[in-house]
Amino acid sequence: MTAALEQASAQSLLRPFQVVGDAIPASLTGVAGDPVRGRAIVVKRENTCLLCHSGPFPEERFQGDLSSDLTGTGARWTQGQLRLRLVDASRVNPATIMPSYYRVEGFNRVGPAWRGKPILSAEQIEDVVAYLATLRD
Repeated sequence: MTAALEQASAQSLLRPFQVVGDAIPASLTGVAGDPVRGRAIVVKRENTCLLCHSGPFPEERFQGDLSSDLTGTGARWTQGQLRLRLVDASRVNPATIMPSYYRVEGFNRVGPAWRGKPILSAEQIEDVVAYLATLRD
């Protein structure tokens, strides 16, 4: 399969969404996520959130300091703004080091295990959005 066909096939796996300003206002799945599952995703080391971020996770050692503390995230941004930052943070800040968790095209040097698939599913994005929205103080 050619690279162009692989990319088109991978892109077709993603659910469509619309960016409005600095947000994706509508849920990727059409339903709200589960904040309990969202918290589990955030603290899971494979997803790398805590590599750069710190937050209200007293049980987690070695939290990051490369980016903002997640405490109060739900008070700073709307769910739509959080969703866009997770889906593709480079649309908000082209110089960001934050991974695009729901994008499959436009990358260089992608490991074979991750080629052609997003880091998080649409359902996982919604779970993380639901959790981050609960962090109000």
